[in-house]
Amino acid sequence: MAPAPDLSSLSSSEKDALITALLARIEALAARVTALEAENAALRERLNRPPKTPYNSSTPPSQGHKASGDGKAKPKAKTHAGAHRPLHPKPTRRCDVLAERCGHCQADVSAVPQAPIHAYDRIEIPEIAPDVTRVTLHGGVCPCCARRFKAAAPAGLEPGSPFGANLRAFVLYLRFVQAIPFERLARLLSDLLGLEISEGALANMLRESCGAFARQTELIRARLLSGSILQSDETSARVGKKTWWTWVFHDADSACFRIRPSRGKAVVSEFLGEFRPEFWVSDRFGAQMGWATTGHQACLAHLLRDVQYAIEAGDLAFAPYASGEGRMRRGLVISVGR
Repeated sequence: MAPAPDLSSLSSSEKDALITALLARIEALAARVTALEAENAALRERLNRPPKTPYNSSTPPSQGHKASGDGKAKPKAKTHAGAHRPLHPKPTRRCDVLAERCGHCQADVSAVPQAPIHAYDRIEIPEIAPDVTRVTLHGGVCPCCARRFKAAAPAGLEPGSPFGANLRAFVLYLRFVQAIPFERLARLLSDLLGLEISEGALANMLRESCGAFARQTELIRARLLSGSILQSDETSARVGKKTWWTWVFHDADSACFRIRPSRGKAVVSEFLGEFRPEFWVSDRFGAQMGWATTGHQACLAHLLRDVQYAIEAGDLAFAPYASGEGRMRRGLVISVGR
């Protein structure tokens, strides 16, 4: 801090200039204090708001707070007398064993009529090994035209990719249903099947299946675009090191997914083409609004979460008695649900 000037040595005009400067300084500081007080009040208001949870916002369930357990061990379930694994309805083979001697006196009982007393299953998996068919096409020189000939490949065993349909389906299942990465998938096939397939070959196998999936996708899309109702939503997805968006368009038992770099209306326009449904159900995100010819229904799950957050925040205009009246909360949920 600068030392105070010696006022006795200042002239009248210098004192006036000093007073003017100090007044300007005071005015600037007062404005700064007012701004800081407003900022502080806003921060305090934010701190007093209820936390965003999966129950009152779009926060994913995985990010919700997990309550700590009480540390007490759960009581063991009571065992049921006589409980056992049910026998398989279609065993691969049967092994009927007849007693040869009595277990008590060792007498010969091979000629005694015997009935089933105890039946059980022994379950095992066979040795897993690839079924490899070596195809050798023979040929020679035609004695008639003196040109070389070669045998035609049998149906289903034509030259090309060595991997059959069942193996391809197995790889697709492990990759997309079980979400096994390429490196682990190649190691799994090597360890379990004794089949060496490179990651590049796996990628080619998946790429070659795109046509079949595209045809099925178009059939599902056609079914969706033949109805009167469509529902949609979108969420972020990482593609490489970039954020893309996973879109879903669905109704009843049919759903189509689109993964695009955009979250805009162009994705919806691409999916719909010239078609416009009568009714549309979605959240209130702008890109999903304005597509229905008759009406738009806001997603009830999103509305109910917004209602819940308003109740927890003590919104006196929206839920004036929510803080003390449990029935008010139930009434709001019921009215929105209708």
